[in-house]
Amino acid sequence: MAGWTVVAGSMVGLALGLSPLPFYTIGMFAPELQREFGWSFASLMGSITVQSVVVMATGPIAGFAVDRYGAKPVALISLVLFGLTFMSLGLSGGNIWVYYGQWVLMSTLGAGTLTATWMHSVNGWFDKHRGLAIGIASTGTGITGFLIKPFAAWLIGSYGWRTGFFVIGALPIVIGLPVVAALFRERTSTAGAAILSSAGEAVVEAGLTVREALRDRRFWIMTFAFLLIAFALTAPTPNLENILRTQKFSLTEIGSITAGFGLSVIAGRIAGGWLLDRFWAPGCALGILILPMIGSYMLSRPEIDASHAALAVVTLGLGAGFEFDLLAYLIARYFGRRAYGLIYGTFYTVIAFGGGMGPVIYGRVFDATGRYDAALLSGIGCLLVGSLSLLAMGRYPRWAQDAA
Repeated sequence: MAGWTVVAGSMVGLALGLSPLPFYTIGMFAPELQREFGWSFASLMGSITVQSVVVMATGPIAGFAVDRYGAKPVALISLVLFGLTFMSLGLSGGNIWVYYGQWVLMSTLGAGTLTATWMHSVNGWFDKHRGLAIGIASTGTGITGFLIKPFAAWLIGSYGWRTGFFVIGALPIVIGLPVVAALFRERTSTAGAAILSSAGEAVVEAGLTVREALRDRRFWIMTFAFLLIAFALTAPTPNLENILRTQKFSLTEIGSITAGFGLSVIAGRIAGGWLLDRFWAPGCALGILILPMIGSYMLSRPEIDASHAALAVVTLGLGAGFEFDLLAYLIARYFGRRAYGLIYGTFYTVIAFGGGMGPVIYGRVFDATGRYDAALLSGIGCLLVGSLSLLAMGRYPRWAQDAA
């Protein structure tokens, strides 16, 4: 039972962290900042690229801190600092470079709220139901995606964009901090790779060191695969409304069609976690990632009706929801927990790069052609090659399990 309280704490911490809050609210704040300061929409969307670039550097550092000092202290400190720096966006003036600097600071200090921190502890509490636990904990980002947009719209409409930044930035501190402090903890009594046995002797957790992982062919297979998968699953999300606009849907129809995306992300996390517990993970990846391939193909057609468009959006959400479950599970199974945080942080760098490039490339294709057909078809190819590559991972290694 204690493990499931950790899952609940992880879900809340992840929901109020650096990964979902800026990503899902920037679209709500951008028009307000554009009207206030005259910044271009492309410049405002550049803040997500800034975050991705910074996370490429800070993700592994945060992972190292988790391995060295433990997940809970890193999470608590980072939640507070992330909340404060997000609130600082409400003080923005007319200088776009100062605004970007605020995003750099936020992405640096908030890196301890990224997925690696929470999955480090969740993996330590579970073996048999590890996939399901990861899936439930990861639903935090989907819950944020479902709830935060209407909340942000209400705040901005009622009290203005500055108040919106202040209130949303306070959520990690007012809600996340006490919940994580009460529910989130690690199974081992000390942080890092070295733990104590009942005899008081130092015991090394099962798994590879980072140096050993870098010499393992499976590390590079995963690097290649997740670069492609992250590109294909992240790119359509911020472009989704515009993709549907090119299909001649009205704004009201677009709102209805995209409403199911956040819920499908949640479903993808839970269902994916359940499947990972029962079937070989690379095989699950191929089976599940076929769904966003189908959805991308549907959206690439010259004409599509509303029901098929809604179905396509759901398939993209299912794939996006499964991505981080798959990464967390594969790292634990193939590399163990000895350097889990740092290895995860390294892969997060890969995902940040692929995911950061995806929306920009999709946007450039639209600027050049007026449609997204070629971009969506390239995404299908990336998903197919990436998921097929994972089949070369082979059987799971046998680690000495430190959790029941």
